[in-house]
Amino acid sequence: MNNREVRPSRMAGRSLPLNRTQTFIFLSLLPTLLLVFGFTYFPILKGISVAFQNYSLFNLTDVRFVGLNNFRTVLAADQFHTILENTALWVVVSLFFQFVIGFILALLMRKSFPGRGVYQGFVFYSWALSGFLIGIIWRWLFNGQIGVVNDLLLKLGLISERIGFLSDPKWAMFSVIVANVWYGVAFFAIMLLAALQSVPSELYEAAEIDGAGSFKQLVHVTIPYIMPTIISTTALRVIWIFNFPDLIYGMTNGGPAGSTHILTTFMLDKIVFSGDYGQASAIGILCIAILVLFTAFYLFATKAEKAGDF
Repeated sequence: MNNREVRPSRMAGRSLPLNRTQTFIFLSLLPTLLLVFGFTYFPILKGISVAFQNYSLFNLTDVRFVGLNNFRTVLAADQFHTILENTALWVVVSLFFQFVIGFILALLMRKSFPGRGVYQGFVFYSWALSGFLIGIIWRWLFNGQIGVVNDLLLKLGLISERIGFLSDPKWAMFSVIVANVWYGVAFFAIMLLAALQSVPSELYEAAEIDGAGSFKQLVHVTIPYIMPTIISTTALRVIWIFNFPDLIYGMTNGGPAGSTHILTTFMLDKIVFSGDYGQASAIGILCIAILVLFTAFYLFATKAEKAGDF
């Protein structure tokens, strides 16, 4: 018997040296890293620098460092206080009704029934459309002269004359919020329905044995079990609503007389009509700061880490 040690083939199972493996991984990730940096981090860094410059599209020969002057100008604007109020109203009211209606729809779609697929399709349809397109559709619906909403209200006898939903400052903010609620309901319905379908049936059976009715099961079984999903979807939706100027721009362009401006539409207004990229970037920095503070406070207040979703 040959006592010599049997050595495996030099080629079999041979792996790349550590430095070559690292180089291969780096080169594989390089295109993705370049795309992320080029389209995400570089614009953020550039925007931060522009926020401290006099950077007007109509006078590119006078680009210079102005310190906090752009922030002072924005904060001192006559309508800035109204814009902050509109932003808070836009986020809070939209989020409340989107969540409540979306949760109700998710509960209705949890169990099978004839035509559920078609029903789900109608509920989820709005999420497939762009925000600007939805704004155009709702601008036509709320039109003061030929709008469908006015026609329905007149035929039902609820109003005696047409209402300028988008031309009257009293109604304009209400109108864009209604459109936003319709758009965002689908997101909560999709996410909460998925969470509801993951609740084990054994929990409901145990609750029934203990004598819990439908309402108690909802409060003590369903909501606690899907709480991580509620926390995460609510946080995401606040950020998205805050950063959702498309619908308002499609419906009112921030009018009439700036009565529907929120921070992000105000930022777009500075770019499109004023060409002032310095002030627009300053508003963008304020938006980032507000969202960072909100997210930190929200996660702390809701104890999201203990809920198991973060």
